[in-house]
Amino acid sequence: MPSAETTRTGVQEPEPVRPTKEDEVAARGSELIGGPIGRRALFGTSWWTPVRIVALVAIGMFALGMVQKLPCYDSGWFFGASSQYTHACYSDIPHLYQGRGFADGLVPYFDKLSGDMDYLEYPVLTGVFMEVASWFTPGSGTIQDREQIYWMVNAGMLMVCAVVIAVATVRTHRRRPWDGLLVALAPAFALTATINWDLLAVALLAVAMLMWSRGRPLAFGILIGLATAAKFYPFLILGPLLLLCWRAGKWREYGLALLGAVGSWFLVNMPVMYLAPEGWSKFYRFSQERGVDFGSVFLVISQRWNVAISADTANTWAMVLMLIACAGLTALTLTAPRRPRLAQLAFLIVAAFILTNKVYSPQYVLWLVPLAVLARPRWRDFLIWQACEVMYFLGIWMYLAYTTSGDAHKGLPTEGYQLAIVVHLLGTLYLCAVVVRDILLPERDVVRRAGDDDPSGGVLDGAPDVFVLGAAAHPPHHAAYAEEGPQVEWGAAPADGDRP
Repeated sequence: MPSAETTRTGVQEPEPVRPTKEDEVAARGSELIGGPIGRRALFGTSWWTPVRIVALVAIGMFALGMVQKLPCYDSGWFFGASSQYTHACYSDIPHLYQGRGFADGLVPYFDKLSGDMDYLEYPVLTGVFMEVASWFTPGSGTIQDREQIYWMVNAGMLMVCAVVIAVATVRTHRRRPWDGLLVALAPAFALTATINWDLLAVALLAVAMLMWSRGRPLAFGILIGLATAAKFYPFLILGPLLLLCWRAGKWREYGLALLGAVGSWFLVNMPVMYLAPEGWSKFYRFSQERGVDFGSVFLVISQRWNVAISADTANTWAMVLMLIACAGLTALTLTAPRRPRLAQLAFLIVAAFILTNKVYSPQYVLWLVPLAVLARPRWRDFLIWQACEVMYFLGIWMYLAYTTSGDAHKGLPTEGYQLAIVVHLLGTLYLCAVVVRDILLPERDVVRRAGDDDPSGGVLDGAPDVFVLGAAAHPPHHAAYAEEGPQVEWGAAPADGDRP
């Protein structure tokens, strides 16, 4: 970042993009707080900066999500099998406090558990997160009190992750800070934040995206490796990044990112891998052996047509479908009239993984929220997708209430739950389709219509292509420039004073 002494006095920072000016839904929603920002508004003159506002809104929404869990905190987790489902407030955290040996002081991966799960079935960094939370949980008192405290400690730690995600999203697209409100206000984000420990990996990935946007590939790689040590999916981002760096000829930067990712993942996993190999491998064995489960298209097929789908068959089909999706993304990246933005491909690859997986837990929506905001910061499309995810969130708990209430049948029958799965799948596919359209028709991309190239792309931002296929090698004029708004000169890196 240039110092005050080296900054030219005649150079001004580009004006931030105002959602209330370019987004009809945002403009209408702003009426609740006084209407759109005026054209004479002064930016940077108040304590209430976008980063601080988004951070506070994220804390407020997270707190509302905690309040939503109150019926379970008081009784639902401890009394009656179905009340935690009828109130839609289920969480893995209190149940696994005792179920995975934390209440008894067992060491994850090293100490064997009694019951069906012989070792902790989470990646190493998530296991560390769970263990640290147990250190702040009293070792005496009733098990109910201890589980409540354990959930509260985890909720506090996860709230920090939520704020980090929101702030990192704000700072990744520097000219679009208000897009971070999409993360902070996402209803599915608040509802699912304390179901499991996914926010740790999401936060690490969000900061990794920020580091790449700042031209720091090694830091990006280190954070990707740490995120993968907390959850499996973040490593997928390295695939689209390879394609983009191939098209732009940025091999050195990609090599640094890959080196950092492999190195940090190895450093975190190696001690446990060496000292407790059976416990360390439990996550990978469990993922492989796990059968068709909630939320997947395989479950709809299995239930709807009464077809038994084994774990091996589901694994094979999931792999085939994922490979087809990767092939499609490869073709899209190398033939698009304009090089896709990193956030667009990152969202698409994670969405493809979710759509083809043999299980979709409701908290998996957290993986996509910050990537969706960076890929398609349009309130209408985002809210349509979020509505679908909220419907699925309610659907799975009502279905579990139905299956655990015996003859009372309180909740949603199987057919209703299948419909909820289809709604989730269609909502995600809709957002994917809009992102693909933006790639094929760059003039429809709201980020590029504002005059930017790839603000989260780091060294890719404004870089010329060195390898393309098909018509992309000779793009028509209309594909290289936006029809409306400021024009970006494709293939020319912006000057220091013009870079957002």
